Amino acid sequence: MKTIIKTIDKNSIDIKNIGIAADILKSGGLVAFPTETVYGLGANALDEKAVSEIFVAKGRPSDNPLIVHVCNVEMVKRLVKNIPELAFKLMEKFWPGPLTLIMEKSSRVPEIITAGLSTVAIRMPSHPIALKIIEESQVPVAAPSANISGKPSPTEAKHVIEDLMGKVELIIDGGSSQVGLESTVLDVTVNPPMILRPGGITKEQLEEAVGKIDIDKAILSDHLEDIKPRAPGMKYTHYSPKADVIIIEGKVEACVEKIRELAESYKRDGIPVGILATEQTKGLYTVGTVMSLGDRKMPDTIASSLFRELRHLDDKGVRVILAEAIEDTGVGLAVMNRMKKAAGYNIIKVGD
Repeated sequence: MKTIIKTIDKNSIDIKNIGIAADILKSGGLVAFPTETVYGLGANALDEKAVSEIFVAKGRPSDNPLIVHVCNVEMVKRLVKNIPELAFKLMEKFWPGPLTLIMEKSSRVPEIITAGLSTVAIRMPSHPIALKIIEESQVPVAAPSANISGKPSPTEAKHVIEDLMGKVELIIDGGSSQVGLESTVLDVTVNPPMILRPGGITKEQLEEAVGKIDIDKAILSDHLEDIKPRAPGMKYTHYSPKADVIIIEGKVEACVEKIRELAESYKRDGIPVGILATEQTKGLYTVGTVMSLGDRKMPDTIASSLFRELRHLDDKGVRVILAEAIEDTGVGLAVMNRMKKAAGYNIIKVGD
């Protein structure tokens, strides 16, 4: 398959190229496009054959449900049996944006989208290119991350090109994703609502808007093979680079000491090692390829760079990545959720 690559400036959108993307979607093709979270691989959500091609292109397990992207609430009404009042409140507060809502699906939604579940995951992206594509195509768009299944999610077009060139009709380069982690997935069919995947909208933000929110215990489970996915990203090792990832968890000083010790050991054995540090600690390492994820005091900066730096260390040819854990509160919960899955839950705890 020949893949077309088009560049669109989100601040000055080229309607002609948006039209090309919309036409491909309407004709049953695949389009990779930027969103504010990560790049998505889109197909017409109402076209079962087109959606099946997403699974083929990504090598994605068929029991892993997809998120449907919309551009207005009228689209949502056609995809669900009813919109709970709570969902309307959340849409008003957080849409467009990185929040996915789980609701009871209508008969129009193909089972391939929901992996046979009675619910469907829906969100409205805030990225202007994503919104324009959906508006122009006038179809809801099923779109998981635009990468080979299991690899770190793509936050830049070059990541998509590395993974999907020759497997999709069109890749749109719209610059770097802002959030850097996939959306928060919230099930509003239960009371209280439950977070099935942490993301850019935090538990604290949700509770401030609508009251008590629960978190699914499976989010931090290390027995993923026993989980029946109720939302994307709940099952399987995800976000993994080629290198083995080891998380060091504990007080910062103890983490640094342990990582320095391990890095020296790998060096003696001739094993190239990478270190995922923070702005506060990056200068404390003298062995290995050191990358700063961002500022510990601003976890948003770490969220936006995690996937990019995992891919960057792969490009550097390291075989082991030693990663400092961060506090798992706020956006840090989403960061640690992704980091632990990237590591296959290979965690060394240090200190008290």
